[in-house]
Amino acid sequence: MFDRVNLTRRRFLSNLAFASGAIATGVGSWVIRPDWANAAEGPIKVGIATDLTGPIAYAGNADANVAKMVIKEINNSGGLLGRPLELYIEDTASNESVAVGNVRKLIQRDKVDMVLGGITSSMRNAIKDPIVARGKTLYIYPQLYEGKECTPYLFCTGPTPAQQCDEFIPWLIKNGGKKFALPSANYVWPHTLNVYARKVIESNGGEVVFEEYYPLDQIDFSATVNRIISNKVDVVFNTVIPPGVGPFFKQLYEAGFLKNGGRLACVYYDENTLNINQANEIEGLASCLDYFKVLTKEDPVNAKIQAAYEKDFPGNFLFAAGSAATGTYRGLKLWEAAVKEAGKIDRESVAAALDHAKIAEGPGGPAEMVPGQRHCKMKMYTAVAKGGNYEIVGRSDGLVDPKEC
Repeated sequence: MFDRVNLTRRRFLSNLAFASGAIATGVGSWVIRPDWANAAEGPIKVGIATDLTGPIAYAGNADANVAKMVIKEINNSGGLLGRPLELYIEDTASNESVAVGNVRKLIQRDKVDMVLGGITSSMRNAIKDPIVARGKTLYIYPQLYEGKECTPYLFCTGPTPAQQCDEFIPWLIKNGGKKFALPSANYVWPHTLNVYARKVIESNGGEVVFEEYYPLDQIDFSATVNRIISNKVDVVFNTVIPPGVGPFFKQLYEAGFLKNGGRLACVYYDENTLNINQANEIEGLASCLDYFKVLTKEDPVNAKIQAAYEKDFPGNFLFAAGSAATGTYRGLKLWEAAVKEAGKIDRESVAAALDHAKIAEGPGGPAEMVPGQRHCKMKMYTAVAKGGNYEIVGRSDGLVDPKEC
C-alpha cells in the first residue's frame, strides 16, 4: 500500500492535475477553472489544503479528488447563487511548516471564500490560525479526530470519540472480552481519544490492562506484544499509525494473538489500511466509521457516489472514510446547502447557515450540523475484516451526536 505515498510533484501533475484540467500556479499550487463564467460577479473560490505529497498522500490525493468531483457536480448543476465554483488546491505535504506557507497563498493571493482540508490534528492546529484568525475565512475540517476543537468559524465533518466509541466499545466487550490494551502513537489524537475510550471501557465493566505510547516511526513492538500475550489481553484497541502499525499487527499475529481468540480494533481502519497487512494477519479486526464500501450493496445513494468517484478517479487513491474522503464530501455538500440558504458568500452569513445545515444524502447516509457545536451528526457503522474485506456487523439506529463543544 505505502509504495504509493511518496509522490513527487511531477507524478502528481502527470497522474491527476493535467487529466482534470488543473493549472499549476506555483510550487504545490493548482487551480481548476470552471467551464463557464459569470462576468458580473466572478466565481466563488473554494480552497483545498491537503497532503498531495508526503507519508499520507494516499489520503490527501483522495480528498482532493473528492473535492474535484463535488465541485464539478455543483458547477454542472448551475453553480451556486448563479456563479460557478473555482477550485484552488494547495499541497500541505504532511509538513506543517510547508502547509502554513501554502495555506497563506489560498487566503492572501487567491482570496478563497472557504478552506477545507487538513488530515492530522497537528496539521489542523498549524493551519487553523492562518485561515480563521488571521485570514478571517471559513474553515471546514473533514477528518475523524480526537474532539475538543471549538474554534469559531471552524466546522468539523468527521467522526468524534463519542461517535466512534459509545457503541463500538460495548460491542468489543461483548464480542472480544473485557481486558483491553491501548498501544498508541505518541501524539495528540491517541492521547485524547484514549481518555474517552478508557472511560467507556471502564463504565461498561471492562479493564485497561495497559496504555503505552511509542514514537511515530517505531517498528519493533516485541516488548509490547509480550505484554499483551502474558497479560492475556482480549482486545487490542490500537492507535499506532503507519509506518508502525503494519509491523505491529504482523508481530501480534506471529505471537498467536488472533489464534488464541484475541480481537484487534482500530477506529481509523478503512479500505485503504486493510492493504497494509496480509488478510490473515488482521482477520477479525473491527473498526467503527461513518462509511464502508460494502454499504454500496444495500444503498443506491452510496453506490452512486462510489461509482462516480471510481469512474473519475480509477486507481489507488480510494474513496474511504478513514482518510477523510467522506468528510470532504459531507463538508462540501453541507457548505453548499449553507450558501444556498444564506444567499450570499461572506463568512458571517455562511457560518450562520452552516451552523444548522443538513443534507438528506451522502456517504453513509444523511448528516446535519448540531446547532452551536460546529460538529456533525452522522450514522456510524461497525465492521469486521474478513478475508481482506469488510462485513457490517453493527450500525447506529439514527444519526449519532458528536457530543462536542
